[in-house]
Amino acid sequence: MVRTERPRLELSGPKLRLSFEALVSRAEEQGGVEAYVGGLKLKSMLFRDTLAGELDLATLRALCAHMATVRRRAGAYLEPDAFGATGGRIRRLLEGREDTTTADARIARFCAEFPQDREHRWVRDLAAELLHYADPERYPLMQRWVWDARTNTGVLREIWHGENVDRITIGVPDDYATFLVLREELAQYLASNGVFRDVLFYVDVLTAQVYADYIGERGGTYLRTDFATPEDPMLHTRRILGLDGVDASGRTRLKTSDGTAVVVGAN
Repeated sequence: MVRTERPRLELSGPKLRLSFEALVSRAEEQGGVEAYVGGLKLKSMLFRDTLAGELDLATLRALCAHMATVRRRAGAYLEPDAFGATGGRIRRLLEGREDTTTADARIARFCAEFPQDREHRWVRDLAAELLHYADPERYPLMQRWVWDARTNTGVLREIWHGENVDRITIGVPDDYATFLVLREELAQYLASNGVFRDVLFYVDVLTAQVYADYIGERGGTYLRTDFATPEDPMLHTRRILGLDGVDASGRTRLKTSDGTAVVVGAN
């Protein structure tokens, strides 16, 4: 059943201001926030072009290399003998994506086609990444690191207004409506700070910065391996956005089922 009422989000202006100021300051030495926005625009173009055509194993692996919470866990489903089933599930997820009222149902169906255990929680993130970057105007960021109601963790908690936020349960579902309102609220905040171009991707970078601050302060849960040794002030932000997916040699952060790193262009 589609939820019709608009969720109410109690966001903290001071917390957002701290993250926004940190983002602008830290990104300045690396081309500014615009460089990260440009990277996300290229990522979205890659997803749009790839998913508009016939999906093959090599291109799906290339996409997954740019998904921070997926690439180390999805290897078994990115092998030749498993690709047929995986590709079919992705096609069904994307079918009818123009109708966002079916978003929650399609994501739930996609997740239900994988084992329902702790080791497969990344499947939700895979669905969210595919929808968002293939169609960013319709689909906001919806990964678990943005908000996971089951564990009461994510960006939403980090910018929630209230005392002792760590000790309360935020009664907001992690559905399409919530993520859409969160994006709207963050877009309004950015507009009040003079950001009027490429707002959708600016929201993504700000959202990632909030989570990067959390990673830096408390250590990761989903991403402990990826975020173990920060090398620069924007490392966490870049990684959660998947902008570090391929290095100069073509070696990716995607792991096959035996733990081997996939190389772009390799057979």
